[in-house]
Amino acid sequence: MSFAEDVKNELCSYEFDTIRESKEDIELAMKIEASCLLRMGGSILLGMRGSVGIRLATANNAVARRLLGTLRNTYELQTNVLVRQGLNLRKKNMYTLTVEPSERGRAALESLALWPVTEQIPRTWLKGMEARRAFLRGAFLGGGSVNKPQSDYHLEFMTGNEAFAKEIIYVLRLFHIAARMTERKDEYIVYLKDGDSVTSCLQIMGAPSALMEFENVRIVKTVRNQINRQVNCETANLQKVVDAAVRQINAIRIIEEHQELSDLPVKLRQVAILRKENHEASLKELEEIMDGALSKSGIGHRLKKIEALALEYDPHGLDEI
Repeated sequence: MSFAEDVKNELCSYEFDTIRESKEDIELAMKIEASCLLRMGGSILLGMRGSVGIRLATANNAVARRLLGTLRNTYELQTNVLVRQGLNLRKKNMYTLTVEPSERGRAALESLALWPVTEQIPRTWLKGMEARRAFLRGAFLGGGSVNKPQSDYHLEFMTGNEAFAKEIIYVLRLFHIAARMTERKDEYIVYLKDGDSVTSCLQIMGAPSALMEFENVRIVKTVRNQINRQVNCETANLQKVVDAAVRQINAIRIIEEHQELSDLPVKLRQVAILRKENHEASLKELEEIMDGALSKSGIGHRLKKIEALALEYDPHGLDEI
């Protein structure tokens, strides 16, 4: 089971807080959740004499059961459920919920602000925090997806309605979450790409277990990335030390091909011999070998003079490393 399916299953077990929230607020939140879910993936059915129904197909059993409960218990709608089995092990069952066109169906869809067809739910519904949470939860259950935390951070809502996609962006912005939108074929994708936004959205929708799993993996990834950056930095620094040492040894070799080291000025001769006897040492280690008699910068300065002298003998010699 994918991480996205785990999130949807957890959201479908979400229970409203009957202590902190009023009965009216809970009923409104349930209505918003069902309305957004159906807006994301439902189809309106038209019947005789103005009767209206609706159909929704989903591959998630928990989503089907949650919506079925709302339609039957809240709106007392006769809802038919068709299960189409997958053709092989990788295919999931499809659950199709159908409310045949009826006067009761029309009344329910009017209550859900789905009929007459409108592009968004009333803004007056979104005044409360629980209502806004229900909006995002319903939208995610109807057309949402989220990557497993081990991969790239990505959470999205997919809908065929551009106006409703912008409404999702609006509600996310109410929670200080900046989302982007892109168009893919005939679908509009509202997406989040950074870890903080994804975790905030999971928390808002009501998926604490998924949030905890996401954060745990995220912490491990962060620590691992920090370690990798530190190792890469140390490796790069080590490579610089090695390259410099090889260049300096090569410079000394060139000088020795043209004169004795003993003929060098005392200051340069001292450092040349020091480097020749300690091929792999860093400037800091050379300073320690000299017991502080010459600073690291002083050693580096004299080695630069040795390189300059070598270039006078062989302008391209130091390139042969």
